[in-house]
Amino acid sequence: MRPLTDPFAPTDADLLLVVDVQYDFCPDGALGVAEGDRVVPLVNRLGAVFPHVAMTQDWHPAGHVSFASSHPGKAPFDEIELPYGRQTLWPDHCVQGSPGAQFHSALDIPHCALIVRKGFHKHIDSYSAFFENDRTTPTGLAGALSERGFKRIFICGLAYDFCVRFTAEDAAAHGFEAVVVADATRPVNLPGTVAATEASFAERGIREVGTEALIAARNDAAGASQGTAA
Repeated sequence: MRPLTDPFAPTDADLLLVVDVQYDFCPDGALGVAEGDRVVPLVNRLGAVFPHVAMTQDWHPAGHVSFASSHPGKAPFDEIELPYGRQTLWPDHCVQGSPGAQFHSALDIPHCALIVRKGFHKHIDSYSAFFENDRTTPTGLAGALSERGFKRIFICGLAYDFCVRFTAEDAAAHGFEAVVVADATRPVNLPGTVAATEASFAERGIREVGTEALIAARNDAAGASQGTAA
């Protein structure tokens, strides 16, 4: 993973966007990400210093086009060509209403004000919180965040090289400053996917920061503000 950038403080005008911290993406889940559950305490710590939080939830109907089981003779992690382009096939996961689709029970972000469900169209997948995988069908998130005046979005969750990556890319494409809290993510880590993510972030100027540095910078800024007020 690329080195983390120098710390900088989030402000009350920034948003924390928590991507797909659901049981099916945690160890023993249908599409378990190694150490995926280890992001939970970090996400909770981040939530405690961000007054504004939104979350995404993968939410597939049974028989979704991205499931290998929907394509006889295909296996998970094969690729196929769909009308909108190349699609990686996955194990059945995050099926609507299933236990695996639920948020991890240890998440503690009661002030989350917005949950965006994605991947609910049967014939198209959705990695990004902003667009379906056809790259033209919006989720509506960009408009909601713009209307509330957010300029900078800090992104964490699962998984680094898919949903976090494409969410960060699309945030930047919409004119937001996108920052990935790198240690509060984990990758699926298919061949080449982490390297491709790092290259994409470097090309687009998407910065990465660590949880501890981010929280320390926030606390330092708050202390300085209180000292000035005194």
